[in-house]
Formats: sequence, C-alpha cells, structure tokens
Amino acid sequence: MDSPLAIPFAFEQLDHVVLRTEHIETLRDFYMLLGCQIVEDRTRTIGLLQLSLGNSMLDLVDVNGELGRAGGSGPGPVGRNLDHFAVRVAPFDAKEIMEFCKQNGIKATQASQLLLGADGYGPAIFIEDPDGNRIELKGPTEQA
Repeated sequence: MDSPLAIPFAFEQLDHVVLRTEHIETLRDFYMLLGCQIVEDRTRTIGLLQLSLGNSMLDLVDVNGELGRAGGSGPGPVGRNLDHFAVRVAPFDAKEIMEFCKQNGIKATQASQLLLGADGYGPAIFIEDPDGNRIELKGPTEQA
C-alpha cells in the first residue's frame, strides 16, 4: 500500500450553510430580523434564497422548488434540513484534492460549474463524511 498523500489544503473559514425548508418566507423573515441581508433571490426560478451571514452566507432552499426537489424530502422524521456545509480551503488544486480523496477512499465529486459562495463564484468539490453529510470544499473566488 502506498503511503498516504499529504493533505493538499487547509481549512480557512466556513463559507456557507444550506438549510432546506418548507417555509422559506418565514425563515427569510426570521434571519432578516437578525440582520441578514438578501444577496441573491432565486426563489421564483429554482427555490433558492441566499442571505449574508456575517462574512459567510446562509442559503435557504425551498424543498418544493426545483433545487429542493432534487435533494429529497424536507425536515422531519424522514428528512433533513441541512443539505451541506461549505468550507473555504487553500490552496485549491482540484486535481490534487480529487487524488487525495481517491487515495483515502473519500467519495468526491467536482462541481461542473463555478458555484456562488460568500465571496462570489468559484470552484468546488463535494465530499461526504462517514454519516453521509455533504461537505463542499470551496475554492477561491474567480468571479464576483
């Protein structure tokens, strides 16, 4: 067996959290009451509302919207409300990260497009922890 590869990145900060909900307007109002501001509102097109959360971002996904239906049932006895959490990593070398994951038996999927995070659009790789929680390893902003 080959020796394990050195970890090709370091965690920098939490980038964003994604909550799945059946009550997107209620959650929007709650978080705005706490000081969050709307960054991007795509509730009418794909059911996604993105709010500022300090230096991070909070995404609200309507489980009945296009994006939400792709993620399964909503919060409750058989569903979950956390879709994934994202952590900014540096350096972000997608090839090295994918190879590290492969060598360590970590399921990893590279995003097919730049994804919006707290600082703008950038590359991402999704991994899963042993419990099936999805973690987005977020690269640097390439497009504001």
